[in-house]
Amino acid sequence: MSLARILTRAQVGIESPVVTVEVHLSNGLPSFNIVGLPETSVKESKERVRSALHNSRFIFPDQRITVNLAPADLPKQGGRYDLAIAIGILVASGQLNEQTTQGCEFYGELALNGEIRPVTAIIPVVMAAKNERHKCYIPDQNVAMAKLVEYEHCVAANTLQGLWLDLSGQAQLPSIDCAKVTSADSAHVCFMDMSDVKGQPMAKRALEIAAAGGHNILFLGPPGTGKSMLAQRMPSIMPKMSVEQALQTAAVYSLTGKQLDHHNWRNRPFRAPHHTCSAVALVGGSSNPKPGEISLAHNGVLFLDELPEYERKVLDSLREPMETGLVTISRAAQQVDFPASFQLIAALNPSPTGCHTDKRASPDQVLRYLSKISGPFVDRIDLQIELPRLSTQELQSTRQEVTSEVIRNRVEAAFEIALKRQGKANARLSTREIEQYCVLNPEVAQLLARATEKLNLSPRSYHRIIKVARTIADLAQRGDITVPDLKEALSYRAFERLLGQLTYR
Repeated sequence: MSLARILTRAQVGIESPVVTVEVHLSNGLPSFNIVGLPETSVKESKERVRSALHNSRFIFPDQRITVNLAPADLPKQGGRYDLAIAIGILVASGQLNEQTTQGCEFYGELALNGEIRPVTAIIPVVMAAKNERHKCYIPDQNVAMAKLVEYEHCVAANTLQGLWLDLSGQAQLPSIDCAKVTSADSAHVCFMDMSDVKGQPMAKRALEIAAAGGHNILFLGPPGTGKSMLAQRMPSIMPKMSVEQALQTAAVYSLTGKQLDHHNWRNRPFRAPHHTCSAVALVGGSSNPKPGEISLAHNGVLFLDELPEYERKVLDSLREPMETGLVTISRAAQQVDFPASFQLIAALNPSPTGCHTDKRASPDQVLRYLSKISGPFVDRIDLQIELPRLSTQELQSTRQEVTSEVIRNRVEAAFEIALKRQGKANARLSTREIEQYCVLNPEVAQLLARATEKLNLSPRSYHRIIKVARTIADLAQRGDITVPDLKEALSYRAFERLLGQLTYR
């Protein structure tokens, strides 16, 4: 046989479209050509495949070899197609029966000695193969990530020779062991506990509301008030990720080649980029689009400390992902989507000197400092909390603080109420869903109308206050939003109040 078709998959963002590797052997001067929009790294696979076949003691055809990577309009990058091309040459040259490769997919880069090297984005490709019930052959070094998908028709190989022996029926490669999810896997084993933080009851209450409803939160306070400590403990009180959510997050990490710990892979991610990071590092991008920090925080927490120190355009680039939970990277050659459903925790000092009451900065200087954060960005933050300095008595207190486990139990109970009612967190409700699931009685509606007029709230802030009030009612396991619920939601607007005081002083 002189023609072979082998299946593999490309990497396009979080998606893994099928690529058919067509190999044709024909008469003519010996040559090796690859077509189908290959980039330089794919074109270089000719030498890797040639050497791997020779060193694995296979016959390299002394013919004209044409390899087509279909579809031709999809850019191909990296060494992930090496293994499929080599298998295609073996089938086309009669060294391997075509029937043994039917319904199979192959991924892997080849070393010159025939070893199969790992590739990135292994979780998305195995998930896609599982959906189509294709058997997939993966590099042995990718097993740790691939086993999270729990697919029994996934086989690991470390050499081209070993893979040929399996396909020809002379020796069998074992299927990978699936990583069954246990209670130990989903335990919060590596997070710091909320009981470590002394005092700050209002901030802890706000964190509980944020965790239960998926709301964004901003901490405003002088240095040493516990802003970073509270943010770092947020994952310890959040609801556990489902297996589907954990796989989505693991898939994003696999795009970067990062490994996950099987003992806590269902813990929510916590990302805290430095304020010097660029928009590309935060949102994602480059010529070959890669996920940024907001995608690595998918289903978890993105913590931005010293918020005014970030460039304004960097912060404003977060506005759309905060609304949609998705970031689209557009380049001349392609457009890719990365998931970015994260909870934002931001922290800042109320003054460039650390505290606006120390009189070292004028009101105009404080206003310029805080004005580095745009109004539309602040509009997307549901809870704004001011943290006071702790007194000596609070610092020396030996009173036992509430643990993360106790708070998490309350959070999970409220989160389950929201899921049963609307199938999503309260923070993700659309305007139409707010009208359906957050019905306000006349007294509550009248109070909100007065507050909207007095505080000059934008329509977005108006709806976010309703969603926060809905979460507060869920934590109290009340079916309806009450006046106290709305009053508490309105109290979490510290940043806007501070700006108002500075503007109208």
